[in-house]
Amino acid sequence: MKVIGFCGRSGAGKTTLLERLIPALRAAGQRVSVVKHAHHDFDIDHPGKDSWRHRKAGAFEVVIASDRRLAIVREYEVQADTSVHQMLAELSGCDWALVEGFKHADLPKIEVWRAETGHPVQYPVDPYIVAVATDTPAGLPEPTGLPLLDVDDADAVAAFLLSDPNRYEYTFPDFPPATPFSG
Repeated sequence: MKVIGFCGRSGAGKTTLLERLIPALRAAGQRVSVVKHAHHDFDIDHPGKDSWRHRKAGAFEVVIASDRRLAIVREYEVQADTSVHQMLAELSGCDWALVEGFKHADLPKIEVWRAETGHPVQYPVDPYIVAVATDTPAGLPEPTGLPLLDVDDADAVAAFLLSDPNRYEYTFPDFPPATPFSG
């Protein structure tokens, strides 16, 4: 599995870029998965549904499956900050895992930056950033020798990734289990 992260501040266009990059990689015959960092109290379940009721009754995990999809909802008994590596370990086999968020992860990343957001850049201090995707290369606040990609050209981003896929080959590190238990 190859892994590439996409980091950048809110509003820079990470989700839009991934939404366009997934079909570009699929068109190249690649199987693509996504790992997304979410805010503390996100929920994919809906009040009143059976799975929600089971979880609210105290189930540690609820696995929901049909003939079209599978979802696992895991309720941590103690607050836990799951690492990107633990989340990657949950994936089934794929060619590429695109990671959105996790801006401080020790993974190769493409920084997504737009001048209009007014946010600072991360690439001068993050050795894991391998390229910058932007709509205004001349507006970058710090000079860089990193490759500059057009944030609005997902085909070019896919071509960049596929030009050296071995660079993104992922090796699972040793890490603690992803299911903290209070006892």
